Amino acid sequence: MAHTSQLIDGTPSLYLRNEVVRFFPGNVRMLLGRLPAATWSVLEEIRLRATRPLILGSAAGETMLTAEGSTTSDPGSAYRVNEEDVARTVELVTGSSLYAVEDELRQGFVTVSGGHRVGLCGRAVVEGGRVRTLKYLSGVNFRVSREVHGAADQVLPWLLRGTRGIYNTLIISPPRCGKTTLLRDFVRQISDGVPHLGCTGLAVGVVDERSEIAGCYRGIPQRDVGIRTDVLDGCPKAEGMMMLLRALSPEVIATDEIGRREDVEALEEMLNAGVNIVATAHAASVEELRGRPVLRELLGRQIVERFIILEYRHGPGVVRAVVDGRTFQAVGGTPRCSK
Repeated sequence: MAHTSQLIDGTPSLYLRNEVVRFFPGNVRMLLGRLPAATWSVLEEIRLRATRPLILGSAAGETMLTAEGSTTSDPGSAYRVNEEDVARTVELVTGSSLYAVEDELRQGFVTVSGGHRVGLCGRAVVEGGRVRTLKYLSGVNFRVSREVHGAADQVLPWLLRGTRGIYNTLIISPPRCGKTTLLRDFVRQISDGVPHLGCTGLAVGVVDERSEIAGCYRGIPQRDVGIRTDVLDGCPKAEGMMMLLRALSPEVIATDEIGRREDVEALEEMLNAGVNIVATAHAASVEELRGRPVLRELLGRQIVERFIILEYRHGPGVVRAVVDGRTFQAVGGTPRCSK
């Protein structure tokens, strides 16, 4: 079930504001609370760096806030984040216990209720050549999570096999183009069922290594990933796929940001077991995928039957093409795309 909290006045952007500002201390909370609904509707990141300006990121670019809460492009007039702002924000996002989120800190982020991901930076504590935790935290990047119901509508007809599952699919794009948002909505729809396209609902297993697909908080998905979906949160992809296969009998396995050899080998195991796959990868084109040895191997094995290629045009989530994984030609009725 998706996370819910009390609405301010029923509008999605103000609901989001209500959900997010509670993770920030007094001064910063006040400044964020003054932002208009139009800003909240496109807000993607809130960045706090000790002794430097408070910066907001959105589809329209970056902006800074003054101490009065107005926007500015001049760093000299921007509100300067102090060490106490950072320390108090860290307390709020970790529940005042860094120890409780130590496993997440090894990866440099914490997922909070609502499914929002908070990146943290500071001094790494290294033991045995591996990061154990972070201390002396000096920066916070609050990445605003939002689900978009219907984000996968335009590609569903090209990815479903009716009642026989899905085509094995790889969603590719550069960063911040909406891969995870599209993947999440696709998972939700095939899990719930898409009757008008002949899909009555599939059992989906999600390996959410970075807690971005389902946005789990204490193991419970904060984003709507469908009624037939099981989520392994914070689990390495290759290991998680095998765990799902052995224990939960998925018909489809979904995961984010593949790129390691063990990921490709695990995907091949899924196919050998009759499980369909849907995943994402960083690339601007299929040709760019070929430039990465591990993903070139994935293409050579012809595991992928459909590529969805996204681009950032006036915002994330724009589908440039749906491409057949065997012929590398655009699927009928979809945009053309070069190899």
